[in-house]
Amino acid sequence: MRIGVIFIAGVLLTACHKKEEPKVVVPDVFRVKFQTSQGDFVVEAIRAWAPHGVDRFHELVRMKYFDQGRFFRVVPGFITQFGVHRDFNVHEKWRTMFIADDPPQQKNVRGTLAFAKTDPGTRATEIFINLVDNQALDDQFFVPFAKVIQGMDVVDKFYSGYGEMRPEGKYIDPTRVEGEANEYLTQRFPNLDFILHTQFVP
Repeated sequence: MRIGVIFIAGVLLTACHKKEEPKVVVPDVFRVKFQTSQGDFVVEAIRAWAPHGVDRFHELVRMKYFDQGRFFRVVPGFITQFGVHRDFNVHEKWRTMFIADDPPQQKNVRGTLAFAKTDPGTRATEIFINLVDNQALDDQFFVPFAKVIQGMDVVDKFYSGYGEMRPEGKYIDPTRVEGEANEYLTQRFPNLDFILHTQFVP
């Protein structure tokens, strides 16, 4: 009898605990500071531009997904890309948690951020920053969801000596980036710049 009472009490406590968990409401507009190996830059995310993309970005920042991640694809005159988790086990899980596509509302102009994708419906965690106006990416339906509002000069400094990834380039193997994350990148490409911390700012 006593065991039954304890069990019921435990169930009730668990239920109460679940009810107390606050539901996250993503603001219409919010800012995130990226502290990096080159300095800080600030991004402003605008939900009206791409609600699915902004919701995912907010989720990843909350869980510190980007912290210690590398800017593994830096192509001058094109883009800087990041969004592979430092731990390949975590990235393996999240890389297939795709979000629905957002209809394009903005252009891929310099300083805007958009999720990388291979096909429709394949946006997950990887994000690029446009280093120039990239009209070709508009034609391919890459959808900006945020923009750099401070520190674009920092973004311009990220190390680009390894160039484009294979097969166009000759150094960084995208398959190994996805499969091994920092275990591959930090040992073989020590000059890559990286994210120290991300945090929401007023």
